[in-house]
Amino acid sequence: METSPWHAGELQAQALSGADHIPGGGGIRSFMPDQHRHFFASLPFMVAATLDEAGAPMATLLTGRPGFVSSPDPTTLAIAAHSADPAGQRLVAGAPLGLLGIQPDTRRRNRANGVVTAADADGLTVQVRQSFGNCPQYIHPRHVVADRRVAIDAEPFQGLDARARKQIAAADTFFVATSSGEGVENGGVDISHRGGPPGFVRIAGDVLTIPDYRGNRYFNTLGNLLLEPRAALLFVDFANGELLQLQGTAGVAWGEHDLPGAERTWRFTVTGGWRGPAGLYA
Repeated sequence: METSPWHAGELQAQALSGADHIPGGGGIRSFMPDQHRHFFASLPFMVAATLDEAGAPMATLLTGRPGFVSSPDPTTLAIAAHSADPAGQRLVAGAPLGLLGIQPDTRRRNRANGVVTAADADGLTVQVRQSFGNCPQYIHPRHVVADRRVAIDAEPFQGLDARARKQIAAADTFFVATSSGEGVENGGVDISHRGGPPGFVRIAGDVLTIPDYRGNRYFNTLGNLLLEPRAALLFVDFANGELLQLQGTAGVAWGEHDLPGAERTWRFTVTGGWRGPAGLYA
């Protein structure tokens, strides 16, 4: 990108972490290079983030056979899928959108953030405004098979019930949706991957404590949380094909290094969420 892609929260987070040396755009582009376009077209699923009616982040999965995502030009994605869960219902024309394409068996992942320009029964058209790759750290290799998922019987709940706690305690992967809030230059909605050993997310009551390991130093997620503490976490039980989506608020403990390997920690207080079929199996 010709100008810096960082918003105020990301710059603050980079400085708080000591990583304010990142030059230029750090590989963030206003278009998708051909390798990203081909990569997205090879995937059986994408992770998507948008906002609910109150402006809080929420997340879902878009699934299909490889080829359900196509890219007619370097700033457009056509996604022949939709979800009827609460997040999927918000993917309408004009909605902000964060997308993560991840290939667990090769450990590749790329991101694309932008806006939905059209939505109908056939799927979505997305105008991409930011495109960038991520390192393969903390991605657990697994072969994933997707079913095309349209309708979903979403089961809502408040706080964390025993079933949710069991799924979180066994997880080695989750996805986090955040937003910079309204009116922030270079801001928007983002979806990111987090991984670690099974049980790396600690549970106490309705609060999750999460280690923040060394990554690409962009601080998209933590930078957003500095400006807008509301967030959503998406857990996928690949063995049973179940999705768990949590909404709540998060805060970063920049100087806390108690968890093994963590450069800092952050805590997520769950207010509610829903569960349903993920359409993904490993």
